[in-house]
Amino acid sequence: MFSNRSDEGKNNLCGRRLAELRKERGLSQRALADALQLTGLDLDKNAIQRIEAGKRFVTDIELAAFSRFFQVSCDVLLEA
Repeated sequence: MFSNRSDEGKNNLCGRRLAELRKERGLSQRALADALQLTGLDLDKNAIQRIEAGKRFVTDIELAAFSRFFQVSCDVLLEA
């Protein structure tokens, strides 16, 4: 039977990598949310926290916005 969760039970594959990229750039979750809002992606700090923790699904639009913001391919964000 198909499950829409990762093998670890998380709701997305990109949260861990997103947290790594954010920390590498010295951004807080709030700063990342603020920067993404300036690009037109309406996410707040709590949404970033939930994505990084694997508790929130990520839409394809959000994945593309993260990819553009961090200047990495979507494949890099989805690496397990």
